[in-house]
Amino acid sequence: MHKQTYKQFGESLYTETLDNGLTVNILPKQGFRKTYAIFTTSFGSIDRTFIPQGKQTHVTQPGGIAHFLEHKMFDKKGYDAFDLFGKYGADSNAFTSFTRTSYLFSATQNIKENLDILLNFVQEPYFTKQSVEKEKGIIGQEIQMYDDDPDWKLYMGILNNLYPKHPVHIDIAGTVSSIAKITADDLYLAHKTFYHPANMDLFIVGNVDPNKTLEWVIQNQNEKAFPKFELPKVQLPPEDPNGKDIIKRQVAKMAVNRPKSIIGLKGLDQVPDGRAGLAYKLKVNLLLYLLFGDSSQEYLNLYDSGVVDDTFSYEFDLARSFHYVSFSSDTDHPDQFNEQIEKILANAQQILPKLKAQFELAKKEMMGRLLSRMDSIESIANGYEGQLFDQATIFDQEMIYEKLTLADLEQVAASLFKPESLSTFEIMPMEVKS
Repeated sequence: MHKQTYKQFGESLYTETLDNGLTVNILPKQGFRKTYAIFTTSFGSIDRTFIPQGKQTHVTQPGGIAHFLEHKMFDKKGYDAFDLFGKYGADSNAFTSFTRTSYLFSATQNIKENLDILLNFVQEPYFTKQSVEKEKGIIGQEIQMYDDDPDWKLYMGILNNLYPKHPVHIDIAGTVSSIAKITADDLYLAHKTFYHPANMDLFIVGNVDPNKTLEWVIQNQNEKAFPKFELPKVQLPPEDPNGKDIIKRQVAKMAVNRPKSIIGLKGLDQVPDGRAGLAYKLKVNLLLYLLFGDSSQEYLNLYDSGVVDDTFSYEFDLARSFHYVSFSSDTDHPDQFNEQIEKILANAQQILPKLKAQFELAKKEMMGRLLSRMDSIESIANGYEGQLFDQATIFDQEMIYEKLTLADLEQVAASLFKPESLSTFEIMPMEVKS
C-alpha cells in the first residue's frame, strides 16, 4: 500500500489498486468519531452511447439511464439497502452527475459491516420488470417537479444553448418519455459495462485503521469473481472547435415575478490532463472570484446600479469532455445584465493587471476555504475526482495555489473568455390576461 504524507497538514493518504482494478484510498483522521466512505463509478448521464463489453458496435441507451440505475441499485431481492444500512447505524445516500455515479455511507460504528453492504449492493445488481416499471412513476414525478422550477429551467436552458449536440444538455434524470423506454435489460447492460472495479474507486476517510480497513475491502472483493474487462468506449458527438454550433440566445416564458437571465461561456480551449487539469480548474475558480466575487469592484458596480441583486451567482464546471462558465441573476434589467457581464469578460485582460493586491488577498481567501474543507471528511472524499486529475486530493491543491501568479490568470482569461463562446438564456414573466 502506497503512503502519501502531507506533512504541512499532518495527514497521510494510503492508496492501493487491487488485483481486480479497484482503486482504494484510505485517509485515517485521528480525533474523528465518524467514518465516511464513497464508492464511485466513472459513469454518468452523458455516457449513453457506448460499446458494451465483448461487443464491436455502439448502442445508445435512453436519457436518464445512469440516474435510473442509481435509484434501482438500492432495491434488492428481499431487502432494501437503505434499511440494511440503518440496521447497522449508518446513513446512506447516492448521487449521479454528468460523468460519475457515487454511493456512500457515514457511520460511527460497524464500519466493516457497512463497507460490506456498500460494496455488495453496488456490485450485485438485481432488477425486475415490475420494480423497473414502478420506479418510472417515482422518477417521472421528480422530473416533472424540476420542469416546473424556473431556476432549473434556466440552468438547463443555457446548457442546451452551449451544447446542443453534446448529451450534457439532457437533464441528468432524463425526460418522462426517455425513462419510459428503460428496461431491466438496459440496466443490466449499463451495470456490466461501467460497474466493473477497474472503472471504479473507493474513498474511505475517518476513524479507521488503514491496514485493517484495506484487509476488509480485499476480503470482500476476493469473494467475488469479475469478468475480463476493457475500459468503456463512450461515443460523443463532435463539437465545433470554434463554437459555431452554439445557440446564441433563447427566451422562455414561465410563471415568475421577475425576469431571470443567465450567460453561459463554453470552454473552447483545450484543458490539460491530470494534475495540470486540476491547476487549470483552480486558476479559473480564482479568476472568477477575483472578477465576480462579492467584494470585487465589478460585482459591486453591478449590485449598486441595480442590475443584479443577492440572487447573482457564477459557476464553473469542468468534467470529462466539457467545461463551461455561467453567470445568472434575477434582474429587472436583463439586457443590461447581459451587456455588463460580457463587457467585464471582454475587458478582463485590462482589469486584471490592476488587481495585484486583490489577487494576493483572493488567493489567501481560497486557500483558507481549502483549509476549512480539510476538517470535513465529506468534503475530502467528495472532492476526489479519481482519474480526471490523476488521483489528486484536496491536499494536493495547496501547493498549486501557492504557485499561482496573476499572469497565470491573465493567460487563462485570454484563452477562455472568447466572444464567440458566449450565449444567453432568459426567462420572462408570462403576460397576465386581463
